[in-house]
Amino acid sequence: MSPNSVLKDAAALLETPRSDQRMHRRYAISLDVQYKLRNKSEVTRLGTGKTSNISSGGIFLQTGSALPTGAEIELLMRWPFFLDGTCPLKLMVQGKILRSDASGTAVQLLRHEFRTSKRSVA
Repeated sequence: MSPNSVLKDAAALLETPRSDQRMHRRYAISLDVQYKLRNKSEVTRLGTGKTSNISSGGIFLQTGSALPTGAEIELLMRWPFFLDGTCPLKLMVQGKILRSDASGTAVQLLRHEFRTSKRSVA
């Protein structure tokens, strides 16, 4: 194998597009979401939606209508796992809307925390 053919093969590999070039692995998970759009400390809009996928870098969700790109958003969702097997958790995310259209809303995750919530009595 000549050096030229090795370089040609390497260049072809580099040019081959991958189907997903995201930095963070996404997990398909559907959770109900409550959201607040914020302008500094002021809440400008409330709404609900459903997540389509989640990664350590962001969340993609359906909201029923487009949200303003660049806006600050706070998401709150009931996490499907319990702390120590008994205590319900909620995931609170603060982020920035990267894009939003009829296909959904992409949110860049800036901060997140798990909060404990009272266990409902059945």
